[in-house]
Amino acid sequence: MDQYLRIASISIALYDYVITLPAEWRFYRSQSSIFHLNISCILFILIRYVSIVVILVSNYGAFSTSFTQETCQHYYILAPIFKVLQAMVSQVILGFRTFNIAKRDRRIGSALLLLYLFSISVECFTDVYHRIPVVVDHSCTPVDYGKTMTAWVYYLVVMLYDLVMLTMSTTYVLRYNPLSSRLERVVRALMYDGIGYFVVLTGSNILNVVLYRESDVQAQSAGASIGYAVTWIMSQQILIHQQEMQQAPRMESLVIARPAQSARSGMFSFRSRFDPKRDADFVASPRNARVNDEVDTQERSVVADYLDKSEHLNPRNEFGGVA
Repeated sequence: MDQYLRIASISIALYDYVITLPAEWRFYRSQSSIFHLNISCILFILIRYVSIVVILVSNYGAFSTSFTQETCQHYYILAPIFKVLQAMVSQVILGFRTFNIAKRDRRIGSALLLLYLFSISVECFTDVYHRIPVVVDHSCTPVDYGKTMTAWVYYLVVMLYDLVMLTMSTTYVLRYNPLSSRLERVVRALMYDGIGYFVVLTGSNILNVVLYRESDVQAQSAGASIGYAVTWIMSQQILIHQQEMQQAPRMESLVIARPAQSARSGMFSFRSRFDPKRDADFVASPRNARVNDEVDTQERSVVADYLDKSEHLNPRNEFGGVA
């Protein structure tokens, strides 16, 4: 079974890599300079290529037939190290996503940073503790022979971190009161991305917890290979969806309210139909959603159609751009 799990993980990862090449090109093309990459592009590159390395390193050791006990002694620890690096990048993506959804609240940011440092520290320790190299048919596999605080605890910590991120981000997303269909779609996409990530990753992590509690040394690391592919795919999908929401031009209908107290103001409201850019400050957003309660009954509303090429979910987009 372990060989089938590894082949399945490689096939899934390879397929996803090919179909996301256009998205990768869009990331590169959207940067102002190769030396000035934004954080979402950097995270995309890291999760993509750290994941490729960990999949290659892990499966080369399993499929190779040239290892001796001595060479395996120097090689076996590479897969656990890159596994932790992949987890670090994936959790940074979730952390920044949650931080921006929470309107960049400094207290939330401090709490997320402490949780991240604690989570990574425990994951580093549990992923390498009691690991020993095992050579089976000249293949090299890192095996967990520990009974307490061993590698399976790594997956419990990852699931706990993911659960906290999902709870916090969903709580803040539900507080948004979008006043346009564009923002409503963004809010819905944020919620679905978070729930989808958690459900798929949790299923993979539960599988690994079960396998690491078993004594079959080959099955232990085979399940991890599935986890590498799933973590890669789901993490980069969050970034790809964010990029798509930022770049996709859409026709949007906004309600722009101005007090109709004079002929001049009435004429200004009428002209806004043809010059929507002049009223850009009045675009509805989660931050100024209270405007509905403040608009006087004597105000007049004008619907302006505009091509939304740059407006994102306020107060900021998910990975640092100003909305």
